[in-house]
Amino acid sequence: MRERTLGSKVFDTANHIVLLIVGIVTVLPFLYVISGSLVSSEELLTKKIVLFPTHISWDAYRYIFATKVIYSSLLNSIFITVVGTLINLLLTTLMAYPLAKRTLRGRNKLMLLIVFTMLFNGGMIPTYLVVKSMGLLDTYWSLWLPSAISAFNLILLRNFFQQLPESLEESAKIDGCNELGILYKIVVPLSLPAMATFALFYAVYYWNSYFTAVLYINKSNLWPIQVWLQQIVLLSAGGFTDANALSEVVVPPESIKYAVIVVAAIPVLLLYPFLQKHFAKGVLLGSVKG
Repeated sequence: MRERTLGSKVFDTANHIVLLIVGIVTVLPFLYVISGSLVSSEELLTKKIVLFPTHISWDAYRYIFATKVIYSSLLNSIFITVVGTLINLLLTTLMAYPLAKRTLRGRNKLMLLIVFTMLFNGGMIPTYLVVKSMGLLDTYWSLWLPSAISAFNLILLRNFFQQLPESLEESAKIDGCNELGILYKIVVPLSLPAMATFALFYAVYYWNSYFTAVLYINKSNLWPIQVWLQQIVLLSAGGFTDANALSEVVVPPESIKYAVIVVAAIPVLLLYPFLQKHFAKGVLLGSVKG
């Protein structure tokens, strides 16, 4: 084995130092938020920055989960995320697959229209009027249908489909398989890395959806967890207490804000490790060709 030069050793050492600094900078905000949600009110008032709380307090989390509404909103978010992700994946796949066919007439014109929607849209008020005229207000369809297909994800998935060997589809056609059968039995199984990546994109979008829910849903029993968490932050800042909350315990609004961030981020953080191995591969494979 060839002996490493001094320059290569210096380069590797510099890379390790830079990556270590980047890792620390990335982890510190998470550590600060988690510590801020667990710190006691006395320590939070006496110290400006707390990375390792001396005494752990769960009062902020007890405050958040003091009412039963938070559990129903959590179930609402799970339902919105799961169903919305399935709808997006289904429609995106059904549209990307024919657009990947070079024999499709008008394919370039359709792609031009799709790219146009990435640059221009009707705006918030026209979109709201369309949703209202279709009778979708106060339903979850108002969250699913307006964003049923992401143009960016559609283009990536279409590029991914174009990289698949045409010989596989030709062999399937010889065996008597139709287009839907080819898509279901051959294309989709070979596209699982890309599907997992886009599923994560869509799931994160629906889980973090706040403004659209506030805009289209007025019934509080249909609110997702993000809307209720925002309400908790506003109520805590105004000194909210009731019989269901911890009226005997004073919880600093800052701790509640940090706890809200942790509660909102935990589901995504738990989901990401299962899709991590497909994440980079799916995006890169779909972005090689134009």
